[in-house]
Amino acid sequence: MKFDPSTSIHDYLVFGEFGDVNPSITDSSTFTFMNPKKMEELFDHEIEGCFLYSRHWNPINKFLSNALARLEDTESAQVTSSGMGAISSTVLDICSTGDEIISGRTIYGGTYALFKNFLPKLGIKVKFADLHNLKKVEELITDKTKIIYGESINNPLLEVTDIPSLSRIAKKNGIRLIIDNTFSPMIISPKRLGADIVIHSMTKFINGTSDCVAGCICSTHDFICTLTDINTGATMLLGPVLDSYRAASILKNLHSLHIRMKKHGENALFLATEFEKLGLKVFYPGLRSNKDHELMNSIMNEGFGYGGMMALDVQTYENASHLMTRMQEEKVGYLAVSLGYFKTLFSSPGHSTSSEIPEEEQKTMGLSEGLVRFSVGLDNDITIAFERIKKILKEIKLIN
Repeated sequence: MKFDPSTSIHDYLVFGEFGDVNPSITDSSTFTFMNPKKMEELFDHEIEGCFLYSRHWNPINKFLSNALARLEDTESAQVTSSGMGAISSTVLDICSTGDEIISGRTIYGGTYALFKNFLPKLGIKVKFADLHNLKKVEELITDKTKIIYGESINNPLLEVTDIPSLSRIAKKNGIRLIIDNTFSPMIISPKRLGADIVIHSMTKFINGTSDCVAGCICSTHDFICTLTDINTGATMLLGPVLDSYRAASILKNLHSLHIRMKKHGENALFLATEFEKLGLKVFYPGLRSNKDHELMNSIMNEGFGYGGMMALDVQTYENASHLMTRMQEEKVGYLAVSLGYFKTLFSSPGHSTSSEIPEEEQKTMGLSEGLVRFSVGLDNDITIAFERIKKILKEIKLIN
C-alpha cells in the first residue's frame, strides 16, 4: 500500500484563520454570538465555523481533529485529553448494560484494566481472545456483541492484527471493529483495511516529544457527531477535553511524523536484526523470522518501516533489571514507561505497563518475566547504542 503524507495531513496545516503558517491558538473557554437564534441552533446541531464552548469544540482542536482524520483517512475525528479518554469514551458511547465486547488478550495494561475491572461494574462484559484465532473470535460472538477491539501492533509482544479478516467478521455480524493504532501511525491505516474506528494515544509517536498526554478518535462524521451530542454524547458529557495549547503543539509536530516514523523504524530494525544474530529472542515484525512478518508486509504502507517498538527476552527479571539499569548508565536511553520519544525508552512490561494483567494471564499470552520493551529513539548512529547494549549483555552472560 502507498501513503503520501504530502496529500493528507498537510492539507490542513498550511494557514490559520489570519494567514499565519500555524493556526492561531484560541485561548478561550466560551465564544460569543451575534444573536440568540444562532446560539440556539448550535445547541441543536454542529454548524461549520461556529463554536459554542470548548468542552464541545474550539478552533485549534478542530484544526487538529481535521488533520488526524486526513492522517487516518476517515471522514472525521475528535481529540481527547488522553488515549484512555478516547478508548473509554468510544466504548461507553457504543455499549450499554448487557452488551459485550471481544478484545485481544494482549493489549495495553490500562485498556485491559478498563475492560477487565471497570466495565463489568457497568454491566458490560468483555471476552478476551487471541485475535489470531479467527475461528475462536467468531465463536465468541453473540447477539449482545457490539465491538471487536484490537491493536494494530499489540503491546507489548508486537503481534500484528489481521485487520482485514477481523473486519470481515465484524461486518458479517453487524458489529464495530475498533483498532488502537498507537504503535503504527502512518505505517498501518486501519480504516483502509476495514476498521470502523481508529484510536490513538497521541502522547506517543504522533506528538513525539513526551511533553503532553492526549488521544484521538477517528471515524465517520456520524459517529463523531454522536460522541459530541450535547444531550447523550460520551465525549461531550464525560468531558475529556484537550487543552488548546497542547493541541497546537501536537499540530506542529504532525509535520515531522513521517520523517520520525521512518527513522524510528530504521533504528529498530537494525537493533532487532543484530540482537537476533547474537542468538537472542527478539519480538519485532520487521524480522523475516517473525510469525507475523508476511501479514505485516501485506497490510503496511510503503516507505515508513516496521515501527519503532521492539522487545527483547533476556530470560529473567533480574537480567532485565540489570540490563535496563546499565543501559541508562551507559546513556543508551531512559528507564521509563511510554514510547515515541526521540530518545530510546525501555521498561519491563510485566512490572509496569502490563502489570494490570494477572501473572497467570501474562504467562498464557507469552509475556516473559525477562521481557524488555524498547521504544527505539532517533539516534543518528544507532550502532553506538548497539555496542553499549552488547557490552552489557556480555556482563550478564547472555552472549559471549
